[in-house]
Amino acid sequence: MPKPLLIKVFAALVALTVFTVLTAQLDLGAFNVPLALTIATGKAALVVLFFMALKYDNRVNMLVFTVGVIMVIVFLTFTLFDTAFRGDIGNVDPETIADIERQEEVMRAEAFRLGLISAEPMAGAADTTAVADTTAAGAAGADTTAAGASAPDGATAADSSAADERQ
Repeated sequence: MPKPLLIKVFAALVALTVFTVLTAQLDLGAFNVPLALTIATGKAALVVLFFMALKYDNRVNMLVFTVGVIMVIVFLTFTLFDTAFRGDIGNVDPETIADIERQEEVMRAEAFRLGLISAEPMAGAADTTAVADTTAAGAAGADTTAAGASAPDGATAADSSAADERQ
């Protein structure tokens, strides 16, 4: 490869580097990144074609390199689409599915305790909520809810015992 050609390519690389530094000082808004990527692509092409001698090499090597570059561009494009549009979908919930299921179990247990539904809550809800006792003592009107949990009329177990003592 002729030496004057390599010197010209080197001078072009230095000029593109200076251009990169100058454009980095400017605030071009949304065009900063595309401009920097365009300059970097041009510099990479010069290095690959001339310093790595891919221009004068077997065409199969150029084809392999080109396919590799195209695949990198495709993968980067999909990655940028993913990161650029996060949060734009309306059905995205910040809570995890486990959190939502836990909240549903708590609501089911509370609805069952209040008598709004007849089916018992699914297993696992009893450890997170106080479920009313359905034994004979519960049916007789005694407050069998856990201490501090609200009874169907809004009173707590402590309120019921305090009312009983006053009578």
